[in-house]
Amino acid sequence: MQIENFIDGKFTPPIDGNYLPNLNPANGELNSMIPDSSHDDVNSAVNAAKSAFSNWSKLTINERIDWLRQIADGLEQRKADIARLECEDTGKPISLAERVDAERSITNFSFFADHAKSIADLEFRMDDATNYVIRKPVGVVGLITPWNLPLYLLSWKIAPALVMGNTIIAKPSELTPSTANLLCEVLDSIDFPKGVINIVQGLGSTVGQAIVEHPEIRAISFTGGTETGKIVARTAAPMFKKLSLELGGKNATIILDDVDLASAAKGAARAAFTNSGQVCLCGSRILVADKIYHEFVDLLVEEVEAMKVGNPKHRDTDIGSVISIAHKDKIHSYIDLAKSEGGEILTGSEFTILPSNANGAFVAPTLIANLNIDSRCAVEEIFGPVATIHRFTTDEEAIRMANITQYGLAGSIWTGDRARGVAVANQIDSGILWVNTWLHRDLRTPFGGVKNSGVGREGGDWSLNFFSELSNICVKDD
Repeated sequence: MQIENFIDGKFTPPIDGNYLPNLNPANGELNSMIPDSSHDDVNSAVNAAKSAFSNWSKLTINERIDWLRQIADGLEQRKADIARLECEDTGKPISLAERVDAERSITNFSFFADHAKSIADLEFRMDDATNYVIRKPVGVVGLITPWNLPLYLLSWKIAPALVMGNTIIAKPSELTPSTANLLCEVLDSIDFPKGVINIVQGLGSTVGQAIVEHPEIRAISFTGGTETGKIVARTAAPMFKKLSLELGGKNATIILDDVDLASAAKGAARAAFTNSGQVCLCGSRILVADKIYHEFVDLLVEEVEAMKVGNPKHRDTDIGSVISIAHKDKIHSYIDLAKSEGGEILTGSEFTILPSNANGAFVAPTLIANLNIDSRCAVEEIFGPVATIHRFTTDEEAIRMANITQYGLAGSIWTGDRARGVAVANQIDSGILWVNTWLHRDLRTPFGGVKNSGVGREGGDWSLNFFSELSNICVKDD
């Protein structure tokens, strides 16, 4: 399969004629060839988006909502294809791709269609005047998304940008290009207006940089690693572009001493190892009250060892591969580091029999105990199926341990006392906290982090406002 860029409503080969291989990380086989695009391809996409902006921005919001619903319907018809392609591109289990990636990619368009429908006009009365707050589109916007949840996160940005009247230049990860291409096929099949959505495939160092530094792209929404986010901010901020940066996380799962142990063990295992730990919200630091430590850890190890590592296309597989051989090597280097730091491997790594395919990027879900809370493996984002376990004696100590990292994206607290859980959550430096659950999302709520986990918020009104320029019109009474 040869994937092309999608510019001005047409599938377009890269101007330089260069392509990159896209490999299946579970078996090392070639999935497709994708454009190794250049600045010239981005310029072509920007020109198309500029030309389309006038007509698209003049549509009523109800007309744009109708287009979002048509996209959702088109994706629904390709739901099985979305899951299959995500499985092949990422190595995640097909069951996870169906339940999460395919479902949420469709839901994002439906949600923002419904949410935009409910936008209220903002008016503020003064004694002698009325202020009207109106939303105008920003213009041409750039969207850069990662490889862990490819279409899920791309649609999370495209839908609100579209409904607010913007035109789009989007760059999916070069490791996971296939579902972005499927989205383009859906756009083509419904005769979506040309030039409104443009997808440029390629490397971050060329295509991503060209998008971030292009003077006619007025906003950048980026999801990815913190170090890359610093480059995006360094480039875009001096150009006074609007910026939304959803970056890394090193999230704590806090197990208090009054918890239902079996339920908390299941929750902690899910939070640590969903998608092979390759979710920015994963709970990779598990903090356990000393009073229940041994009993809880025994249950947690049991939960983890029950997870089947195997062929992502098999429906009984719980853990597939990680995204690439290079990423597998990085994860194993952290496991080796943990051993050198005095860590004890409780399960995973050398204890788990992995699939026999030597070309696959498989890493067993690994639990490590006896590390200092400020050790590198406990504070640096590994972004893989590795979790460290630490003991605490008081709630105050757990809070200090949770807040020790440079990150502040998410976390969860598990307790038999809801009020106690909320009290702990209130003292954690994080954008999102769950009590007795994990990854339970209401799409109307703000999503984003503090500290090195990012700038800005997405979701509901926060997304619609980011992709809008808010203007105030003050009208004096007669």
